[in-house]
Amino acid sequence: MAAQPVNVLITGANRGLGLEMVKQMMEAHHPVKKLFACCRDPDGPTAEALRTLAKKHPNMVDITRLDATDLSNIKQCSQQVGFVVGTEGLNLLINNAGFLDKSILQEATPEGMQNSFNTNVMGPMFIIKEFLPHLRVAAKASKTPGMSSRKAAVVCISSSLGSVDSVKASYSSFPAISYRISKAGLNMLAACAAEELKTDEILFSLLHPGWVRTDMGGEEGEIDAPESVQGMLGVMASLTEKQSGAFLDYKGKNIPW
Repeated sequence: MAAQPVNVLITGANRGLGLEMVKQMMEAHHPVKKLFACCRDPDGPTAEALRTLAKKHPNMVDITRLDATDLSNIKQCSQQVGFVVGTEGLNLLINNAGFLDKSILQEATPEGMQNSFNTNVMGPMFIIKEFLPHLRVAAKASKTPGMSSRKAAVVCISSSLGSVDSVKASYSSFPAISYRISKAGLNMLAACAAEELKTDEILFSLLHPGWVRTDMGGEEGEIDAPESVQGMLGVMASLTEKQSGAFLDYKGKNIPW
C-alpha cells in the first residue's frame, strides 16, 4: 500500500471484501505495520478463514472484536487499538462492515430499517468518533504535508445504490430501499466529516466496490472480490486532499450523488 508501513483498521474483515482486503494488504510489496482485522465474532465459524490468514502473519494481523452496532464495544476496541499504536496513531480506518435488506417500500419493516441504520450509518459514525483521537495522533506524527491514506484517512465502503441519481435506472432491478437510504446517509456522514475535520488533515472518502460476487452481492455480481479490492486499494493509495469527501468507484471514477 505504501512505502512507509502504516497502521490500518478494517471492520467486517472476516469475509467478502474485508477478508480480501486483509489478504491483499499482507501480500503487498510494502505491507502494513499493524492491521486490526475486526469482526463481531473473532472466535466463531464465520472468522475461520480470517484466523487462518492471521496465523501466516502473526506479527502484523491483530484480530479484534468490533461490533458496529455496539457502542460500548466500539469504545473498548478503540482503547485496545490506542494501546497498541500509541504515539504512531491509526493511519487508515476502513468502514467496511455492512447490512443488506433487500425489501421494497411496501414490504419494509421497522426492524430492517433499524438494522440497516445501526450497521451502515450509526456504526460508522461512532467508530469515526471513537477512533478520531488515534487518527489525529497519526496526522500530527506524519512528516508529510497534505492528506493521504498513509497519513490519516477514513474510507467508507458505500454503494452506487446510495446515489439518488441512480434510483431511476436501478431501482426496478434492485430495490433494497432500507439499504439505499442507509448508504445515502453514510455518504452524507462522510461528506460532513470531511468538512468538519479538514483542519486536522484527516482525509475522508467513499468507495463503491462495484457489484461484487460475495455473500452480500450474490452470485450474479459483475466482478470478483480480488478485482474489486485491488482497484479500491489502488484508489486509496492515490487519494489526496483533492478527493477528500469524494464518492468514487473502485476504478477511481466519480459517482453522481
